[in-house]
Amino acid sequence: MTRAEVAGARSSTDLRAVVVDDSQFMRTVIGDMLEDEGISVVETASDGAAGVEAVERHDPDVVTMDLKMPGMDGIDAVEEIMSIHPTPVLVLSAHAADGAELTFEAMDRGAVDFFEKPSGEVSVGIKQQQDRLVETVRSVAAADVSATEAAADHTPTTASVSGPASEYVENPTLLIGSSTGGPTVVEGVLSELPLEADLRILVVQHMPDGFTDRFAERLDSASEYSVREATDGARIGGGEALVAKGGKHLRVSGYGGGRIRVSLSESEPVNNVRPAVDVTFETAAAQIDGPLTAAILTGMGKDGAEGVRNVSGAGGTVLAQDEETSAVFGMPQRAIETGVVDDVRPRDELAAGVLNAITTREQ
Repeated sequence: MTRAEVAGARSSTDLRAVVVDDSQFMRTVIGDMLEDEGISVVETASDGAAGVEAVERHDPDVVTMDLKMPGMDGIDAVEEIMSIHPTPVLVLSAHAADGAELTFEAMDRGAVDFFEKPSGEVSVGIKQQQDRLVETVRSVAAADVSATEAAADHTPTTASVSGPASEYVENPTLLIGSSTGGPTVVEGVLSELPLEADLRILVVQHMPDGFTDRFAERLDSASEYSVREATDGARIGGGEALVAKGGKHLRVSGYGGGRIRVSLSESEPVNNVRPAVDVTFETAAAQIDGPLTAAILTGMGKDGAEGVRNVSGAGGTVLAQDEETSAVFGMPQRAIETGVVDDVRPRDELAAGVLNAITTREQ
C-alpha cells in the first residue's frame, strides 16, 4: 500500500503526528488540539533537525511544521523530509508580512498544504480553530506525497495541442478550482498556457485571506498572463486572470464584449469553504455566453461538483485531474462522479487539455 492508502485505511483515531515548532507554548497548543480529537502526537520537536529525526524514528502519518526556527528552519526541514523519508507535511504559517512567501517556498519544497497558526487564545473561536486544524491535518495525512513532490519538481513547458489545429476560439474563459495540493499545480498549468490563446482565467484556490494576494503575484511571475487578486467590481479581458480573494466568494456578475465583471461576497460558506469553487463556476455558467472550460484539480471534499454540472449544462467543457497525480483525489473524483467530465488528465497534460478544448480543428 502507498502511504496515502495506509493513512486512508486507518480510522481518525489511528493517525500519528509529529509537531515541530520552536515555541513550547505552540507545541502544547497544537498537540492538545490534535490529541483532543484522537490524533496521536508521537513526538514534538523544537527545530527542523530534531523534526527530521523524529520523522525517521516514528514514521508518522503527518507532520505539522513551523517555518521560522533557529538552526534548521522549516523550509529546509521539509526538503530534508521529502528527500530521506517522504511524509505529508502541513505548514503552520504565521500571518505576517513574509509568512505567505515562506509558506509558498515550503510548498515548492514538497509540503502538501498550510494552515494559519492557531492563536492559542482562550476564546469562543478556539474550538472553531481546532476543528479546522484537525480537518486539515486529516486531509494532509491522506495526501499522496509522490504527487506533491512531482508537482514541486515540475519544469514548465509550453503546452501543445494534439491534432491539426487552425486557431483558438474567440473569447475563451477558463475556470480553475483546487484545494489541498493545488497551488503548485495551478502554477504549472498557468505557466504552460500561451498568451495567444487569449484566455480569461478565474482561479479559486481554497486559501485564507493574506495569502491569495501573494499567490496571485506568484502566478503572475510564472505565466505570460497578467494575474492579480480579485477585487469587488474588477473586470478582465483576454490575457488576464483573477484569483479569488481569501475569505470571500468570487461571483461572475456580468459579461459583455469579451470582458468578465466579478463581485466579491462574504455570504455564508458553501461546502464549508469561502471562497467556494461552486459559487464561481455556477455564476460563470449563468453569465458567460462565450466558450467556457472548467478544470477541477486536486483537493479534499466535493466543492466544484455542482459547479461543473452548471458549466456542462451551459455547453462548456469540463476537465479533471487524474487520481495518480492528485495529492488528494476528493474534488476531482466527485466531479467525475457527476458524469459531466469530458476529459481526465494527469497534472502535466492539463494545460494541453485546456488548449484542446478551445481550439478549432481543420476538417
